[in-house]
Amino acid sequence: MDLESRVLELIAQNPNGVNNKMLQSANPSTGVAELVEVINKLTAVDKIQIFHKKNQLVYMLKNPESAKHSKGADIEEKLIYQLIEKASNKGIWIRDLRYESNIPQTQVNKILKSLESKKLIKSVTSVAASKKKVYMLYNIEPDRSVTGGTWYSDQEFESEFVDVLNQQCYRYLQLEKVIADKLTDPVSRRNASFKSSKTICDYINNLKISKVQLSVQDIEAILNTLVYDGKVEKSVASHTSSSGEENFTNMYGIIKPHLSSCSLMRIPCGGCPVHSECREGDVISPTTCPYMKEWLEF
Repeated sequence: MDLESRVLELIAQNPNGVNNKMLQSANPSTGVAELVEVINKLTAVDKIQIFHKKNQLVYMLKNPESAKHSKGADIEEKLIYQLIEKASNKGIWIRDLRYESNIPQTQVNKILKSLESKKLIKSVTSVAASKKKVYMLYNIEPDRSVTGGTWYSDQEFESEFVDVLNQQCYRYLQLEKVIADKLTDPVSRRNASFKSSKTICDYINNLKISKVQLSVQDIEAILNTLVYDGKVEKSVASHTSSSGEENFTNMYGIIKPHLSSCSLMRIPCGGCPVHSECREGDVISPTTCPYMKEWLEF
């Protein structure tokens, strides 16, 4: 096998990149000048690409699709395309493109417009980055951290949808607790009232209240809000798989509040900002107070 083939094979075997030290270690009898010549040749024919990592050069195998798209483009356009390709589904800001490529802002803008017109890249508004635009390859699905995931639609938070899911998860756990309370053994009663996030996720998906299939991660995010509100308790159950590996499952169940509100705070007067002016027969009076009437009727 000739030197060019050996270098190419080494780079192919290391998808995270090969530095000069690795090249020299794999080819101890080869001089630095020969290795540089081979690297330049492979770069010229679009078989590998060069990156800077921790102040050293790193060589990676060129994506065949990337090479095809970049054919005929100038060096600057190739560099911008490679940086966007490297950013994968998280995307990259135009500021970072300018910094990493060292190309003037006006030229970066022209290159981005050119690549967008060829449908090689696209811009996506990132929820995580204060609705700034990030660029990624045209055929890539953006990461959840960019779009906001299930809880966002057109970069807007779907608060009503989250509230509905919150209520349905709580209702399901309430029903399961009612069933579990019929058991006489306290340990069995507690265990039966707790459900795994996977079980809850399957229940919610079967309700068909979501247009998209919700993941266990989505449901755990909802359940965690119930935990923070003090309505639900979270525990972790462990079990050993057939291979002997210990696995952990998040379990959730209804709990009663540790403290109930005091009698004074349950009546409207407890939090009324004008209670000191409230007198029988005056404009502000307990007999004409709509809040007192509503509380008495309740």
